[in-house]
Amino acid sequence: MADEFAKGLGLLTGAGLVWMVLAGWYKTPSFAGGQLTSSVPSELTMYDQLAVVLLEGMFWLAIFGALFFWIGVPLGRELHAKYSGE
Repeated sequence: MADEFAKGLGLLTGAGLVWMVLAGWYKTPSFAGGQLTSSVPSELTMYDQLAVVLLEGMFWLAIFGALFFWIGVPLGRELHAKYSGE
């Protein structure tokens, strides 16, 4: 059980860190306004567009990765133990 917690926490913190760095670059137009939550600028190069895709992917990886290891894997093990007769 500690393995799943560590994996979920690793995904949450690692992907969350990457998300925060990229959101700071692309979603913070000024320090006076909203930070990390503004819209992405419209004039982007190809590499900027790839970074925005990575930004969105890291957000969802942090959320669903942690939920998968904290809820999905233990629930799957419980269901497997219950229905396999072990």
